[in-house]
Amino acid sequence: QVQLVESGGGLVQAGGSRELSCAPAGRTFVAYSTAWFRQAPGKERDFEFVAGLNWNNGNTYYADSVKGRFTVSGNSAQNTVFLRMSSLKPEDTAVYYCAAVYHADVATSIEVYEHWGQGTQVVVFS
Repeated sequence: QVQLVESGGGLVQAGGSRELSCAPAGRTFVAYSTAWFRQAPGKERDFEFVAGLNWNNGNTYYADSVKGRFTVSGNSAQNTVFLRMSSLKPEDTAVYYCAAVYHADVATSIEVYEHWGQGTQVVVFS
């Protein structure tokens, strides 16, 4: 089991920006795909795919709801995946989770992912 450690959550005003980060403890992201999911308040059974990065080929994927506002990127030297969130809206309020799967492409389904972080909360207030 790979432990994913997330950071960067907090309070942010609508229209502002926030950056989340996720790193694997004792492992690298080589040959992994990583994704960000979120769980909005009152939707505890609904994990929404937000964005993903295939570390093998650099391909990125985004949900329509965040396209143009969020950017997912990876830094090999830091062994960290980032989610840069801009133009934040109150509806972006959620617990954000980092997930990873070995030797597979990014998928929007949570069942694909083998490893998960503990989640980091982002609250966007207007």
